[in-house]
Amino acid sequence: MKNPIKSYRNIFVLLILALLLTIFINISLGSVSIPLKQIFLSFFTGEVEKESWKSIVLNYRLPKAITAIIVGSGLSISGLLMQTLFRNPLAGPFVLGISSGASLGVAILILGASFLGVTITTYAFTNWGMAIAASLGAFLVLFAVMLAATKVRNTMSILIIGLMFGSLTAAVISVLAYFSSASQLQQYLFWSFGSLGNLSWTEISALLVVYLIGVLLVTLIIKPLNSLLLGENYAKSMGVNVKRTRNLTLISTSLLTGVITAFSGPIAFIGLAVPHLTKIMFHTSNHKILLPAVAISGAIIMLICDSIAQLPNSEYTLPINAITSLFGAPIIIWLLVRKRKINY
Repeated sequence: MKNPIKSYRNIFVLLILALLLTIFINISLGSVSIPLKQIFLSFFTGEVEKESWKSIVLNYRLPKAITAIIVGSGLSISGLLMQTLFRNPLAGPFVLGISSGASLGVAILILGASFLGVTITTYAFTNWGMAIAASLGAFLVLFAVMLAATKVRNTMSILIIGLMFGSLTAAVISVLAYFSSASQLQQYLFWSFGSLGNLSWTEISALLVVYLIGVLLVTLIIKPLNSLLLGENYAKSMGVNVKRTRNLTLISTSLLTGVITAFSGPIAFIGLAVPHLTKIMFHTSNHKILLPAVAISGAIIMLICDSIAQLPNSEYTLPINAITSLFGAPIIIWLLVRKRKINY
């Protein structure tokens, strides 16, 4: 039987080359201008003219590029899974309310201190403190969604439940914001902008471990996902365990979305737009092709957005959420206006 990946070998080669190029461009750009030769020396010999250049490349730019790859690919895979499960082109990684749950966890940490009359230590406002709060919030919503999934048979009901959880958490955040000070609101607003930088290698390792677990779960359900494209009844007639496939899809999406939101904040439109672009590029609905394709494409686009956000040779950095929205929103509008036929 012909290997479907071989038919798209040239496109995958171009994508991998584009990924390597965007990684290099992303690392070479920043507020501090570093000669290209010195960047290569930082990686291979460690003998650079300025020690500060080596520190910038290895301790800031490289971790940020790796974070962008994980975030872009993870959100894109999550978006593809949701669009397949719900057979809805406008479904994204955040429709289950997992991101809203993570936002609620951070909001309680930042905004809830004065409202609840609780004294929080400085450690709570570090990257780890924010990540733990966001993870707890995401886990609570995941638990509620999974509990609801055991009670309902209709997949669309899960989508509506997820949206309702999102509305509920948004309402709670609004109440907390009403009783918060200006400085607390500003701190929460900065977190909501999203950020790919300021993660240590330890934090990136934790992010990578959960990311790999989520991807591993996805590889177990590639064939069932192809069957779900034609409806749950058809999948059942083909011998697919729809409940198991649905649960694994929800868990893997929640892991990917939850851990990314916990460490990088809520980043919009990547998970919604990239699957569409990939389907247009490859003209297939086969998940054996689409899953690696959206992972690579998402990483490339995230790296490009981050490179734009850095404002090269400037001390200013634009919010990554603003850049991804400026990129993703026009694509969705264009798709709707063109009414391109894409398989779901």
